[in-house]
Amino acid sequence: MTERSETLFEAVGGIDALRRLSNTFYDAVLADPLLAPVFADFSRTHVEHVAVWLAEVFGGPTGFTDGLGGHQSLLRSHLGLSITEEQRLRWMELMTTAVEKELPDDELLRRRVLEYFDWGTAIARDVSADPVGQDLGDPGPTPRWGWDGLA
Repeated sequence: MTERSETLFEAVGGIDALRRLSNTFYDAVLADPLLAPVFADFSRTHVEHVAVWLAEVFGGPTGFTDGLGGHQSLLRSHLGLSITEEQRLRWMELMTTAVEKELPDDELLRRRVLEYFDWGTAIARDVSADPVGQDLGDPGPTPRWGWDGLA
């Protein structure tokens, strides 16, 4: 068990750091020929929603659950996207670059954040194979990710 008193949210630098991370990442995604088509309907509000999601997942405020539809909404947003494993791996490459640029120079912190993204993108890829409107059942609450992984 990791002995750190702060949440990942606090360790990354809070919502401002997550906004920077999201902006840097999505700038790269939209310029990437493999990933840009997945984000054909992208809007800049997506960046803010991702930052709010990550804040909640990493132990910060519950803004995604409180105001943006929670876990069900996040999963539903991936329906019908047909994300390939090649796209998922490219997503991870671009996110790794963004993490290295925007998050504190802390090897364990960066590793934990990237472990979350690896876990989450595998779920997104799986859900994306289902058609829009698919009944996902109750996925439960927004997951929480800490120093020891999924909480």
